[in-house]
Amino acid sequence: MNRRMKTVCDFCKTEYNLDNVPKAPVKCAVCGNVWVVQKPPRKNVWLTFIAAICALLSAVVFAVAVMAQHQIKEIRENPLVAEISEIETITDDNGIVHFVVSGSVHNRSEQIYGVPGVIIISYDENDKILDRQKFLPPATLLDSGADANFLHVLSVPVQGVKKIAVELEK
Repeated sequence: MNRRMKTVCDFCKTEYNLDNVPKAPVKCAVCGNVWVVQKPPRKNVWLTFIAAICALLSAVVFAVAVMAQHQIKEIRENPLVAEISEIETITDDNGIVHFVVSGSVHNRSEQIYGVPGVIIISYDENDKILDRQKFLPPATLLDSGADANFLHVLSVPVQGVKKIAVELEK
């Protein structure tokens, strides 16, 4: 297998492509300079492979560290999260259908936190807010990793409501 190699005149920097390493010194056709073409060093395939694996592992470790730092920052900034687990409907004594929203507030941090008010937001098909209802969950303090489950009946009727979201009072 013949690989082409490149050599450059030391004096005028003219480039030449050779099929193999010449056995005798080479004379530049442009300036007449004579030099000895050195045999290129042979690349060790295994060392190249190991270097590539090390670079890949370094990139993975770096990515994991960056993601972990981002997650730690996110938990520090927002230690409590609220989420909806189920939305059902009920009909009241006047025949009006209402949503029943159940969910939980979760403490993602390693500290005890006071639980703020929970706000349920109802949206129409254009993401316009139809109603915001605030209520206090049953727990006032949450231990690290603990949940406070809630169940709330919305006073707004179901007509026109296309999306329901939850957030914590700031």
